[in-house]
Amino acid sequence: MSAAPGSVEVHDLRVQRGSRSRPVVALEGLDLSVASGSFVAIVGPSGCGKSTLLRVLAGLLVPDGGSAHVAGRSVAGRPGSCAWMPQRDALLPWRSVLDNAVLAALVGGEDPKQARRRALELLDRFGLGEVAPRWPAELSGGMRQRVAVLRTFLDPAPVLLLDEPFGALDALTRQELQGWLASVWEDAADGAPRRTVLLVTHDVEEALLLADRVVVLSAAPGRVVADHRVAHQRPRSPDLVGEPAFVADRAELLAALGVPRHPPVSGDGGRAPH
Repeated sequence: MSAAPGSVEVHDLRVQRGSRSRPVVALEGLDLSVASGSFVAIVGPSGCGKSTLLRVLAGLLVPDGGSAHVAGRSVAGRPGSCAWMPQRDALLPWRSVLDNAVLAALVGGEDPKQARRRALELLDRFGLGEVAPRWPAELSGGMRQRVAVLRTFLDPAPVLLLDEPFGALDALTRQELQGWLASVWEDAADGAPRRTVLLVTHDVEEALLLADRVVVLSAAPGRVVADHRVAHQRPRSPDLVGEPAFVADRAELLAALGVPRHPPVSGDGGRAPH
């Protein structure tokens, strides 16, 4: 039986960086299975290989060992199987917001008129219609991130890879865009199935608010040390963070990350150690 379009299978993955004389193992023996249409967050200490894993799945980095498959096909050295959003928005300054939004869809082979129509519909739907003709330099940081996320969603690939998309934003803007991202993903357009999302984040609360599962990686070389199922019903409100079940989930994840059990400092969001 063929694999589902948005399924992800990683087995015994090993990635080594650095020179031959001074190698650094980023990932070692990493196994991960993601069902099509699910939302998985990946947390772990800085330098544990979270972003490296996304680059492997994006086909931008060939692993030194093990395997990585999307929809049953190896992604090693094969860009295009997943839609990838790096930490910076990477909007092209010489293209308008609309032209930036449709870029991934055009690269994926979609008809230009259809791509622009879909982009305009999504821009309008999520409060960005008025900025469609503007240039990236005219937008706030939050607006730029919205456009970058929408561009990723417009990519026809069945798997979306989001590398800390809100990490550089202030707390209020980050909270707003977390809810916005959840609504974009939950409300699949035209009855289409939900796409698979892998989200890298340092923010444990963000992971619990957005994801179906939270996978915890160890310090480098990264491997899976915890796999937490999130039971909170959707849609989820930021008010959920004060509920006893949410507090317990956060404590469990922080313990897996090696963070001592004590009340968080106000405003830290329950962040993984750097």
